[in-house]
Amino acid sequence: MRASNIISISAIGSSAVLAQTGYGSNYTAPVTTGNPAGVSAKAVLPPQAFWTGGSLNGNVEGYVLARSAANGSGLDYEVSFSNLPAEGGPFIYHVHVAPVPADGNCTSTLTHLDQMGRGENPICDWTQPASCQQGDLSGKHGNITTVNSSYSFHDPYTSLREGDGAYIGNRSLVFHFLNKTRISCANFIVSKPNTTTPHPSASTSGVGSSPSATAVPLPGAGSVLNVAKNLAIAPVVAAFLALL
Repeated sequence: MRASNIISISAIGSSAVLAQTGYGSNYTAPVTTGNPAGVSAKAVLPPQAFWTGGSLNGNVEGYVLARSAANGSGLDYEVSFSNLPAEGGPFIYHVHVAPVPADGNCTSTLTHLDQMGRGENPICDWTQPASCQQGDLSGKHGNITTVNSSYSFHDPYTSLREGDGAYIGNRSLVFHFLNKTRISCANFIVSKPNTTTPHPSASTSGVGSSPSATAVPLPGAGSVLNVAKNLAIAPVVAAFLALL
C-alpha cells in the first residue's frame, strides 16, 4: 500500500476518534498567557519530501517560526512556503502532537494539537478561530494558495510556555495536500535567550569592596625547633672563625 493511502486512512481514523469525544461548535480554545520573553520555536522542512510523486520536485521549501508575543499572550508567527506541487492545493499545515521520528515518518506525528479534544469536524471557521483546533494554523490563518507564500499572524491559542497544554516546542509541523495527505514534516526547535552569564553582585564586584585579609602562615613545631638549634650554635661558630 502506498504511503499516501496509509496516511489518508490514518487521518480519517484519527478524526473519527476525536469527533466522538470532541466539543464540536461549542468548543472554545483558551488564550495562552505567560509565554516567556525572548523564546522562539522554528520548524524547517527537510530537503527530501515524505510524499513523492506528481509534479513535486524535491520537497516543499519553507518554515514556520513562532515567537512569544511582547505581552506574553499568545504567539507571533512568521510563515514561508515555496516550491509547491502544481496539483493538490490549496495546501494546509498544522502543528501535530508528536515529534517527527529519526526515520522521518510523518505518519508518526499523529493528530493535530488539540488540547481539549475538539476534533477535526466540523471544519475550522476562520472567522471564529477560538472554535478551531489549536494546531490548525492554516484553518485559522489561511491556506497556502500561491507558489510563494510568506506572511505573519498572531495566534492567541498556542504557547511556548513549557507545561502548557498548547505548548508547541516538543511538537511538529506537518504540510499537507488539501485532502490531508502528508507531504512533509519537521520538528520545532526551541531557542531561548542566553541566561548563562551571571550578573555582577555586591560580593563579586570590585566597586566599593574592601580587600580581604590575607592569612599569614605560621611555622610548624618542627620549623620552630630548627630555628632554635641554629640560634644556639651561632656563638660557637663565631668563636671558631675568630681563631682563624
